[in-house]
Amino acid sequence: MADAKISIDQIKKLKELSGVGLTDAKEALVEAKGDFDKALEAMRKKGLTKAEKRGDRETREGLIDAYIHDGRIGAIVEVNCETSFVAKTEEFKDLAHKIAMQVASMAPLWVSEDDIPAEVMDAKMKELEEGFKGPADKKEMILGGQVKKAFADKVLMNQPYILDDTKTVADFIKDHIAKTGENITVKQFKRIELGVTE
Repeated sequence: MADAKISIDQIKKLKELSGVGLTDAKEALVEAKGDFDKALEAMRKKGLTKAEKRGDRETREGLIDAYIHDGRIGAIVEVNCETSFVAKTEEFKDLAHKIAMQVASMAPLWVSEDDIPAEVMDAKMKELEEGFKGPADKKEMILGGQVKKAFADKVLMNQPYILDDTKTVADFIKDHIAKTGENITVKQFKRIELGVTE
């Protein structure tokens, strides 16, 4: 009788949201007696440990969101996910908006360390090398740490998240990856401040 309450649309929707197979999605719905939210929650709990593995899945959907503070500072961001279904959820829209707030507030220059131009990295390394006074055998390790620290507040993913500084922006996004069952990435952003040009 439980099967009668479960539609193929529900099964497909659960499959898309959780990344599991059709059979697993149907079983979860049967176990939850047709309660979609309960089935989704059960699948998400199982998926929490898989959040890290989702990092290499393609993100072709998503949305662009903007935040303007007091008419003086604005930020626009592109946040991507795997499916249009997740992109349309209030939770995802809220995530994108909070990332736009982060960009407006903390003025990062790059999304991740990989986006820092090599010449900028090399110039900082050279500058730190010139003033280096530590032990020669640990020079590379110490300078590497100093370079990372020098750019930490300018890299969005490494910044403390403004609404919970116990985690980084990367951690905040990982929480949402675990909840949605999809990979989520920040593709790009632009910050504008009144009277300030690049």
